[in-house]
Amino acid sequence: MPTLFTIGYEALPPAQLVAELQGAGVRRLIDVRYRPQSRRAGMSKTKLGIYLFEHGITYEHRRTLGTPPDIRVHYKAGRTARGRDEFGAYIEASASDELDALADELASGTAPPTALMCLEAEAAECHRRVVADALRERRPELDVVDL
Repeated sequence: MPTLFTIGYEALPPAQLVAELQGAGVRRLIDVRYRPQSRRAGMSKTKLGIYLFEHGITYEHRRTLGTPPDIRVHYKAGRTARGRDEFGAYIEASASDELDALADELASGTAPPTALMCLEAEAAECHRRVVADALRERRPELDVVDL
């Protein structure tokens, strides 16, 4: 059964993030932040990509799977259900082809072990759950594991 991992770095410094990913066998991290910037040292796109590469993990940023500011405001305000609903409609309208391709790649076995990453520690409170669910809808055999 193909597996997709998800992880949030909110409580993890870079070294611990890498340890979690390596412990799960992840070889590719897909950053699903709309803006891959962070106030946390080492968690912005360029530095994180270099650090992951040094530890054998490929980094990809996919802005199209990130939460735009007008939807992110719902998550920040605790309106998670509304955020999920609006984000789900948004990615189906704007990134359906990308979701189809990624789901096919993950299910085919040609993709390296992959994790979706963003800030939020709790997957249930995060847009990455919506992305993972959209991928699982396309490929029901996909197992999603939150790290």
